[in-house]
Amino acid sequence: MKLKLAQADFNQRQAIFTAEIVERIKIKLQEVGVGQDILEDLTASIALSIAGVIDDLAGIEVDGLEVHPYLTFRTGEDELIHCGENAYTYEHVYRGMKKLFHT
Repeated sequence: MKLKLAQADFNQRQAIFTAEIVERIKIKLQEVGVGQDILEDLTASIALSIAGVIDDLAGIEVDGLEVHPYLTFRTGEDELIHCGENAYTYEHVYRGMKKLFHT
């Protein structure tokens, strides 16, 4: 598997990925009957929490084993792209929220 630095391509995919997470959270909350009055706040809260885990901001450690995720995207049969640093999905949550709740 080849790992390739491609910041612009990575950023585009990261934005799409994050928007999809936000949308799926909203859909699942609606399916269980979360009221419109708290739907937006709850969706944002859950999405930001997940983004913190993906972006390695959560400080995951179990029994002395630290876990540090590093987001990549598959672009070919044997190619992954990355941005050269930790993901920043957290920044894309707001754009995803705006698209779903303020259009």
